[in-house]
Amino acid sequence: MNMITWEDFEKVDIRVGTILEVADFEKAKKPAYQLVIDFGQLGIKRSSAQITTLYTKEELKGRQIIAVVNFPPKQIANFFSECLVLGVYNADKQVVLLEPSLKVGNGDKIG
Repeated sequence: MNMITWEDFEKVDIRVGTILEVADFEKAKKPAYQLVIDFGQLGIKRSSAQITTLYTKEELKGRQIIAVVNFPPKQIANFFSECLVLGVYNADKQVVLLEPSLKVGNGDKIG
């Protein structure tokens, strides 16, 4: 395990957002969704997420998630992903989303 300093951790901006829109990402190499996420005062950001196995589009809309919001945009096919939605790989290598156990404000900082 690589150890980091507290200063390293402080560089990572992790926030809560609510998924507003979900669409199939047809051009992705692996099955994925295109997400539109509201991060409150930080605005609306888009993300590509390979979470199609455990989640339907209907289940995701309105769900609060946790994401890293200070990565530079990453182009995936014809789409720019502006944040990294966080999850845990389960035993079957499927992504289980991280989410707050209680409703909190969009844009609230994880720390």
